[in-house]
Amino acid sequence: MLENLRKLRDEAGVTQKRLADAIGVSQQSINKYENHNVEPDISTLIRIAGYFDVSVDYLVGHPITSDSVDDRNLSPEEICFIQKLRRLSPKQVQCVKMIMDSYEAQ
Repeated sequence: MLENLRKLRDEAGVTQKRLADAIGVSQQSINKYENHNVEPDISTLIRIAGYFDVSVDYLVGHPITSDSVDDRNLSPEEICFIQKLRRLSPKQVQCVKMIMDSYEAQ
C-alpha cells in the first residue's frame, strides 16, 4: 500500500528507526509497511505523509492527476486550484476544461 515510503526515506536519508521514532511506531512496523506485509491505519498514514510533507495520495501511489504529476512539486496555488476543482459538479468541471483547452489552442 505504501508505494513511495521507501523512496521517500531513501531520498531524505532517513532510517526506518528514525522514521518510526518520529511517528510513534516500531521500526518493525515501518519494515512491514515497506514490504507490504501490514497496512498502517489512517492516522499513521497521515503522520507519515506529514513527516515527509507529501499527500497521503502520493504516499500510497495514487497520483493527484491522470498524467501522474508528482504532487510534491505543486505550488500552493496549484493545490488550491485542484481542491476547488474537486468540489465542482461534473458540468462545471467540463466548463473549466473547455476554458483551459481554449488557452492551450492559442
